[in-house]
Amino acid sequence: MLFEVKDLQGANVPPVSFALAAGQVLAVRGESGVGKSQMLRALADLSPHEGEIRLIGTEQQAMSAAEWRQQVVLVPAESGWWADRVAEHFATRPPATWWERLRLSAALWDAPVERLSSGERQRLAVLRALVLEPRVLLLDEPTANLDQGNARAMAALLLDYVEEHDAAAVWVSHNPDEIATQEHKRLEITAEGGVLHGPV
Repeated sequence: MLFEVKDLQGANVPPVSFALAAGQVLAVRGESGVGKSQMLRALADLSPHEGEIRLIGTEQQAMSAAEWRQQVVLVPAESGWWADRVAEHFATRPPATWWERLRLSAALWDAPVERLSSGERQRLAVLRALVLEPRVLLLDEPTANLDQGNARAMAALLLDYVEEHDAAAVWVSHNPDEIATQEHKRLEITAEGGVLHGPV
């Protein structure tokens, strides 16, 4: 199993357990404020928590935080930008095909961050995550700031990445159509905990 989570819980994180094989996507749903984003932060080792989280059998605490976050990568709903220009935020330049698939101009590579639209920032944040070649993607509303066409393009690229790189994704979304077309498994989160649906 690629990614295993057992009895995860913490501050503002209701109890959840699930396991993902390579190529699987877990679609996460729940009311606002129930702890979906905090769950992703715990999975990324960014928030204190209890329970077990394993990547290819290795416990989260057995890796350094930097090593874990290189392989289990969080794309938050509001991406962080700490330098003036786009290129300064990337470990390496994304392939040209990724820019094209997300309908992004290659000229944005040298653009000032302050001139980016919210949709451009979100698509670039996804590219920034993908160039790290993570084994697990933690996606917090990745298509929230996008129109329908760009949302579909983003979803297609992410799903292709998961399949082609034997990766997995935990995908939080309020869009039921998005989840219906993309889920391999589904996690419904309430204040009491998570209920898992889908194939084992």
